[in-house]
Amino acid sequence: MAPPQPEPDDLVLITRGTLEVSGRLVDASNATLFCTVELDGRTAHAVYKPVAGERPLWDFPDGTLAGREVATYEIAQHSGLGLVPPTVLRDGPFGPGMVQLWIETDADELVDVHHPDEIPEGWRQVLVARDRTGEPVVLAHADRPDVAELAMLDVVVNNTDRKGGHVLHGPDDRAYGVDHGICLHQEPKLRTVLWGWAGEPLPESAKEKLTKLRSAVDGELGELLAEHITVAEIRALADRTDKLLAAGVFPTPTEQVRAIPWPLF
Repeated sequence: MAPPQPEPDDLVLITRGTLEVSGRLVDASNATLFCTVELDGRTAHAVYKPVAGERPLWDFPDGTLAGREVATYEIAQHSGLGLVPPTVLRDGPFGPGMVQLWIETDADELVDVHHPDEIPEGWRQVLVARDRTGEPVVLAHADRPDVAELAMLDVVVNNTDRKGGHVLHGPDDRAYGVDHGICLHQEPKLRTVLWGWAGEPLPESAKEKLTKLRSAVDGELGELLAEHITVAEIRALADRTDKLLAAGVFPTPTEQVRAIPWPLF
């Protein structure tokens, strides 16, 4: 009798598995399809974003949004900075597109809007505003090392759209970042809800990961990224990493760029 075959790991599963579309996420601005993926008897859920369903963006004329999602995944993988679900560029039922492992979410949010008197203990305040009735509200996020790493990942990939709904609380109690289609532009465009550490020193562990990223950009990672983004954008990634390391602190918002995306979620 042949020995049992091991289950495919997540990356192999979404790369080689058979995709079957079962629905569409209607809140997404581009075609975002919910799928089942199956390989060698193992089944999981995945998100499939076909390139054919992307709406052209005047300020992101190069490459594809799907390619930028894959590029951000590779950056996180090569640096260990932040947790992005396994993500690949492959063919699917509607042509080439981004396929990403679906992350089931815990009931507890990591980013939310609260009344000022109801901010959970251990959360960081980002923005004070008023709701439609005039009552004060506070945008805040959990004060956790894995969320802080996503904040640093946003800086180096120049994330233009880190909404609260793009930070997922997985059932393994880890924070995952998703929706990275409009990242890695060469011009400063950082818009994120994760500003809670602004101006504070970077953790030593993060400095090690940033140093690892900077080295990887000059090597294998840079070659991988060249398949998805421009030479100027790769150079800008290296520059942002150098500047963050040199500063040694989380950046603060600037007046030149709208710092928080809208809507927030």
